[in-house]
Amino acid sequence: MRKAVVVLSGGMDSATALYEALADGYETYAISFDYGQRHKKELDFARMLCEKNEISHKIVDLTSITELISNSALTGNTPVPEGHYAQENMKATVVPNRNMIMYSVAIGYAVNLKAEAVFVGVHAGDHPIYPDCRPQFIEGLDNLARIANEGFCGYGFRIVAPFLNISKTDIVKRGSGLGVPYNLTWSCYKGGEKHCGKCGTCVERKEAFQLAGVKDPTNYE
Repeated sequence: MRKAVVVLSGGMDSATALYEALADGYETYAISFDYGQRHKKELDFARMLCEKNEISHKIVDLTSITELISNSALTGNTPVPEGHYAQENMKATVVPNRNMIMYSVAIGYAVNLKAEAVFVGVHAGDHPIYPDCRPQFIEGLDNLARIANEGFCGYGFRIVAPFLNISKTDIVKRGSGLGVPYNLTWSCYKGGEKHCGKCGTCVERKEAFQLAGVKDPTNYE
């Protein structure tokens, strides 16, 4: 059976990517990262998703580098901004080189497993603020992964970003069809007891369910 590694944060997008990989028939391995994020509780949701689907789940401890990437509202003391996900103030949530760091580890894991693909959940709504979610980054990484592992990964090894050019609303529609249990996902950057309903990821989450015409199972403050 073909194998795939899914980078699973515990959020809606990566959860849907997980279900895409499973629906595509891959023997799926999930990998998550503790990089000292304020909303570390997302890892609990990643774990629950993997337990529900009875798949392997690795959590990689990157907290030794948290101080090196602390110039962010997610890893430092800067308050998490509120408002729409695409607003300029959301740049405060950019973690330096985050996806390059995490995806590099995931690629190494995939090559070690002799997997054919690494699934990631980036989407079009990420593009305005996050440079490591844009098409040119994914395309470059896809090529670089094969160069860096020439002779050790198959010719068809690839980075799969199924939502790269679609909105979160479309992700909810696709995920609803796949049976993604969105009640087992976490989006809020503040990491409180409930979703705050005001930070960029909460606003985007609420908007996506509303526009998709899908009931939002989230308990907001």
